[in-house]
Amino acid sequence: MTETSPPRQDDDPEPLPPIAPEPEACCGSGCDPCIFDFYSEELQEYRLKHAQWLLRQSEKTGTKLI
Repeated sequence: MTETSPPRQDDDPEPLPPIAPEPEACCGSGCDPCIFDFYSEELQEYRLKHAQWLLRQSEKTGTKLI
């Protein structure tokens, strides 16, 4: 029989935001998609994942979110 340990806090790490590209990373030739389009999509995904993470943390601690 295998014994399972209780979940640890680091089993649900806080999501990290994407790294913003430097302004000069864009070549300015009108690429579709542009590097900033990719960043925008990654930022939206991060915000959703971070909001979900915050909700899970508040449920674990019983803390209300504003």
